Amino acid sequence: QGLKPIVSTESPALIFGTTTKLASDLPATDSFLGKNKVPELQKLFQKADGLPVHLKGGVPDKLLYRTTMALTIGGTIYCLVALYMASQPRNQ
Repeated sequence: QGLKPIVSTESPALIFGTTTKLASDLPATDSFLGKNKVPELQKLFQKADGLPVHLKGGVPDKLLYRTTMALTIGGTIYCLVALYMASQPRNQ
């Protein structure tokens, strides 16, 4: 009988019947519809103003940073209080 391949060598049927467009088929205006913002962002984040990168975005970054720090400190205090209360024996 000889050896037979276990897997079929035929290509599988298409699941979705849409065709794929090649990048060379698209006009240059349709390939990218936005403005490249990378150079402006590089200037913003690489500016030597003494601020850390996570605060260079302005007020929203400061608000997110302060909220995160407040929640972290509050959670730490809450955990320490809960540990203290759990370590004390109950009065009977």
